[in-house]
Amino acid sequence: GDKLVNAGIPIIQPTGGHALYIDGRAMLPHIPPLQYPAWSLNNGLYLLGGIRGVEIGTVMFGTQSDGSEKPAALDLVRLAFPRRVYTQSHVDYIAEIVINLKSQRNLLTGYRIVSQTQVLRHFTARLEPI
Repeated sequence: GDKLVNAGIPIIQPTGGHALYIDGRAMLPHIPPLQYPAWSLNNGLYLLGGIRGVEIGTVMFGTQSDGSEKPAALDLVRLAFPRRVYTQSHVDYIAEIVINLKSQRNLLTGYRIVSQTQVLRHFTARLEPI
């Protein structure tokens, strides 16, 4: 967390003992909330460094009971750290990739949902870049 904060990466503070949350909206202000900035950030981390996270934001929580959509309160990317699995070099690698992606963030685009289920869409939704 300290490495990311020192590099200007917007994270939720204080960091937890098992996960770190990157603020997708703050890191990608050029992507509107209904174009899923945390989803875009999460995909960027995977494509650039093979880092798998999860979007916790509008894709997960944006669907309303009437079927409409509104932005979730936050658009976060959760990076979990299982105990006794990652070494310091793994954590340093993750920080390097996140910092590197920040320098390329204007290349990331928003997404649109092309298909989804009515319940738990974040498990089954298919998205494409805009």
